[in-house]
Amino acid sequence: MNTAQKIVKNTTVLLISQVLSFLLAFFYTIYYANYLGAAGFGILSAAIALAGILTIFTDLGLSALTVREVARDKALASKYMGNTTIIKLIFSAITFLATFIIVQLFVQDQQSAIVIYIITIAFILNVISGTFSAVFQAYEEMEYQSVATVLNSILMFAAVYIAIFYNANIMAFAMIYLIINFIILLFNVIICLWKFVVPKFEVDFQFWKALIMEAYPLAIASIFALIAFKIDTIMLAFISGDVATGLYSAAYKLLEALMFVPSVYATALLPVFSKFHVSSQDSLQFSYYKSFKYLSMLGIPIAVGTTLLADQIITFIYRNGYTEATVILQILIWAIPIIFVSYVLGASITSINRQHETVRISFLCMLLNVGLNLLLIPTYGYLGAAIVTVITELALFLFYFHLISKYLCKIKLREVLMKPLIASLVMALFIILVKTNLFVVIAIATIIYFAVLILLKSFSESDKEIFRQITGKYLNK
Repeated sequence: MNTAQKIVKNTTVLLISQVLSFLLAFFYTIYYANYLGAAGFGILSAAIALAGILTIFTDLGLSALTVREVARDKALASKYMGNTTIIKLIFSAITFLATFIIVQLFVQDQQSAIVIYIITIAFILNVISGTFSAVFQAYEEMEYQSVATVLNSILMFAAVYIAIFYNANIMAFAMIYLIINFIILLFNVIICLWKFVVPKFEVDFQFWKALIMEAYPLAIASIFALIAFKIDTIMLAFISGDVATGLYSAAYKLLEALMFVPSVYATALLPVFSKFHVSSQDSLQFSYYKSFKYLSMLGIPIAVGTTLLADQIITFIYRNGYTEATVILQILIWAIPIIFVSYVLGASITSINRQHETVRISFLCMLLNVGLNLLLIPTYGYLGAAIVTVITELALFLFYFHLISKYLCKIKLREVLMKPLIASLVMALFIILVKTNLFVVIAIATIIYFAVLILLKSFSESDKEIFRQITGKYLNK
């Protein structure tokens, strides 16, 4: 199999696994959110957010470094696996100690404390599992990583269904995360030992020092971004309580679901943009402009439509107990058009080798997020957290947009955004005037939106050519 075939194979299996995993995760999360209620869902969401932040310090970029170095020299696989596993185990003990201290200082409820401990151990197992999945990536055998991803979601979906069937309590749901992460760890270990190499466990302090010094910069931007992404949920739990956290998390889960669209798109864009950066700057600028335009066209109507239909969406998905999440969703949804285009900007920045500049940007956005949350959550609760999320995403977009305008090309925002905004307003008028079934309204509103875009001549000949190529009309020519 040549390089091109490997790229196609790996991209395909990863995207398929991500789609399946996302769909299953979305449904089982909604399922147990309804079962646990706002308070129980808030406890579990806060535990997941806290564990997600703390366990990133367990990895510190070691998995990414393993991928890079083993991909260059397969003979290093055994050494890297053994040493990074030992380092992660040491960091895991420190992480759990930090979790214990935080819980003792800030968490009064014993049930919440136990849930946090269980979820943290589950996430630690996931980080250790990442050492072995990194080897799959380094050997360019992504199908094993894809199988693990889908297997995790299938097991989670089945376990949540069984737990609800038997009227399990919140402890059982925390244990589900722990047991399934342990199963996935075993899967990765078995596949690695069977198909690849056996780890060489050793205590080599000089090598450890070199590893940590090399890996640490790779983790900095991720740490800053994750803190900015998760800290609002944790702060809500500490300041406003479990119910507020559950309501906020319910709306935020819908935001995360929509973020899957630009995430997958950016994954496909990055290798293309990187190639164009070397071969053709004109092609890179053209592709960047079109991607920005298309994701703007998707993001804006989603924000407008969701704002107007938020009450029906929340009622349909969560049923009883989450009606207060409506206004949270109406605020949060305006982060979506910003996030959509920010993914394009992020892929563009990486493709032109300017990713080192995102560390400073991530740090500034993290400070902005934490500072505003400390200021607004005590007074405005989950509404303050939602507003801060939108402001943080806007700040990140502005930083990224400035960077791309400086190093790649400038886009006139008015030129790109005006027609989607007009089409969205026409669509909004229809939604306001017509009161019928939610899905009927969404379907007709979508048709109206794109019809208005066509009437406004939003699509040039180059756009039409791109669409024809996507549908395959010219693939055989």
